[in-house]
Formats: sequence, structure tokens, C-alpha cells
Amino acid sequence: MQDIFLTETAALADVVLPASAFAEKTGTYTNTDRTVQVGRQALTLPGQARQDLWCITAMAAQLGLDWSGYGATPSDCRDAVARVWEEMRLVMPSIAGISWARLARDGAVTYPCSGDDDPGQPVVFTQTFPRAGGRGLFVPADIVPPDEQPDDDYPMVLITGRQLEHWHTGSMTRRSGVLDAIEPDPVAWLHPGELERLGVARGGLVTIASRRGQVSLYARADEGTPPGAVFVAFCWYEAAVNKLTNPKLDPMGKIPELKYCAVRIGPGGKVPLTGSFGGGQLLSQDA
Repeated sequence: MQDIFLTETAALADVVLPASAFAEKTGTYTNTDRTVQVGRQALTLPGQARQDLWCITAMAAQLGLDWSGYGATPSDCRDAVARVWEEMRLVMPSIAGISWARLARDGAVTYPCSGDDDPGQPVVFTQTFPRAGGRGLFVPADIVPPDEQPDDDYPMVLITGRQLEHWHTGSMTRRSGVLDAIEPDPVAWLHPGELERLGVARGGLVTIASRRGQVSLYARADEGTPPGAVFVAFCWYEAAVNKLTNPKLDPMGKIPELKYCAVRIGPGGKVPLTGSFGGGQLLSQDA
């Protein structure tokens, strides 16, 4: 594992390599609009952190490979990064026309481009598509219903995702004092009508249960969340909502159905085995 913090995932690894953060290294970032940008090292490495590329070349040496020609050092990989980029150009036609010298000079270049004098093409496919016959293939897609639908036992839909203040699992953003002060606690976003139906005050504790588990967290009124649904970010380790989601794979993409599952919600820190809450619906299964 290679990371800048000892995350929950890193704690499971046999070896943790001390990586460098974005402002502590030089390299490139390629956006989805095909713009390659140079990121330049602005800070020195803290503590025992090491350059990412040096970690890779040092590990290669332990495996019997001689990658010393890149010239990577524990604290400085600027020249080595340039050599890696020039090697990438030999095997990647999309960036073959972008030299490191041009990137260093201009800061950003959009591919495809044929050479240093080419400003880059705003559209990738103008005459043909790279497939048999040169034409694009458009296939109509039907809506496939989710594997798990709401029912009497689990009448609501759980939607998971990210929130503005915390990215992904929060391994970096939750270490920020400013961001943590804005969003310090796990919250469930519910329509005000749902809170009223549940008899839960704004900021009150609720428990969300699915067929796979349950979590307890604080309720937040949000008119943008549709009635019958609840949204929870998956950054809260103390309310790990992904424990509730459905691991069923999509038949085509083979992606787990982590963004939609059936749940029930109750006030307080525990969902009853049977009984009624949330509008008098009968609950017969425990999470």
C-alpha cells in the first residue's frame, strides 16, 4: 500500500510505502477533456515521506530490476518524471506529439496533437471512428430495474454518494480542521415530510437498516431529497453506510449495485424487530 496517511485500508497492508501528496511532487494530470497539465513540486516532503516514483524504482530494485537509469531520489524526481513521460510517448499514440519540453513550457496541452506546433484538437473523432467501417455504433438501452425494490419490510430507497465537504472515504478531507468543523458528524438527508412522518426532529438520531446491516446517524432535512428516499455520504467510518448496500452485480458492467437498495428507517439508535414506525408500516425482518 502507498498512501500519505495510514488509512483504514493501509492499516490492513503488510507494507505501507510513505507517499507524497500532490504539492510535494512533480508530474502530470490528465483530465477527462484530454488536457494534460503539469503539477510542479511546491513543498518539501514532510517526515519520512518519499517521492512516489522513487518508491516504485526502489521496489523494482528489491525485485531484481535495474531502474536506476531514471535517476529518481527519495526527495526529488523531477528529472526522472521527464524520462518516464518521454517513455510513455513511445507507447501511447494519444500523447506522442506532446514533448516534456512543451509541457514544461506551456503548462498544459490538450491531445491529440501531432507535434509541438499543433495546438491540440478540441474534437477527437471528426472523420471516422476507430472501428470496422469507420462509423460509430449507437445502441439503444432499456432501463433495467434495480435488483432490490422497496417492499413492506424495507419501504424506502437508500442513495449513497459524496458530499461537498468530504471526498470519497474522507481519508484526507476529514483530517482538515476547516472541513471537519463544517461537517463533523454523519448525517442522513431526508425530505422534511419524511422526518415529520417518522416523528424525528431535525438533527435527531435515526437508524437506517437494510437486509445486510444497519447504521445510526443524525437526520438532516433536505427538500432536494425526494420523499421515500434517504441520502447518506459514504465517508463516515462511524456510520459506514456501504455495509447496507447491495453487492449484486450489474449483468453487463459487472459493477456492484452500491447506489440503490431498499431500507427502513426508525427514530433513535435501534430499529425494532417488529412493530410500527415511520407511518405505521409493519417491520418483520431485522437488519
